[in-house]
Amino acid sequence: MFHCGRFTLSLDCPLIMGIVNVTPDSFSDGGKFHSAERAIAHALQLIEHGADMLDIGGESTRPGAQSVGVAEELARILPVLEGLAHCGLPLSVDTLKPEVMRAAILAGADMINDVNALQSPGALQVVAASGVGVCLMHMQGEPRTMQLDPRYGNVLADVKTFLAARVAAAEQAGIARESIVIDPGFGFGKTLEHNLALLHGLDAFRTLGVPLLAGLSRKSMLGALTGLGVAERMLPSVVAAVISAMKGAKILRVHDVKETKQALQIFSAVEEAR
Repeated sequence: MFHCGRFTLSLDCPLIMGIVNVTPDSFSDGGKFHSAERAIAHALQLIEHGADMLDIGGESTRPGAQSVGVAEELARILPVLEGLAHCGLPLSVDTLKPEVMRAAILAGADMINDVNALQSPGALQVVAASGVGVCLMHMQGEPRTMQLDPRYGNVLADVKTFLAARVAAAEQAGIARESIVIDPGFGFGKTLEHNLALLHGLDAFRTLGVPLLAGLSRKSMLGALTGLGVAERMLPSVVAAVISAMKGAKILRVHDVKETKQALQIFSAVEEAR
């Protein structure tokens, strides 16, 4: 079970986290849902398509992205949080700023999805005091420069060691283990070879004892492998999501909810037959 703010979620079957970007510059749908009204309408459509939870982001973390101020990020996400407060699903907020975390939690967020794994000063304390869920993600460097020259001794071992340390830090700060998930951070300071090694070895993260979130939807690694543009990567994204589920991922962060849901119905039926 995953304790996530107002919700306790069963992880018997993988959950689908639908992506709601309220940004002008995200790599896949930047600007498409930039207004609160459009973002809320998109989120409601994702719910109709079968999303189990929603991830709302007000700052792009694509490679090369520039940071935005706290006020601007809050101006983007708070109206969306308020508009979805009674949608019946857990609401995650994708941010690395403690000030944004605090305001989002007060506005009803059930989870913080942090690409910086709560390393910003005060972030651990904000989440620990709130009782919301948290996703701790691995990123080498920071979004503006992370893809310039990423290097590892052994990417699988290095990422696993980092996430184990962040889980320990979160627990020491008072965050319950039942409220923690981890994300190896596909595309965040990783080459294609690094990403493939992580996907191949994804089941190794099970030994950390917390649920695994995987986010490969429409990412550049899929474009590199298929030659497809961002808007054409639905099928590769669904395949990557199913592979992640087969290797133990319990939450799949995706753009294409309906298609991923259909694929997971087959995956779950096969798993039940075992």
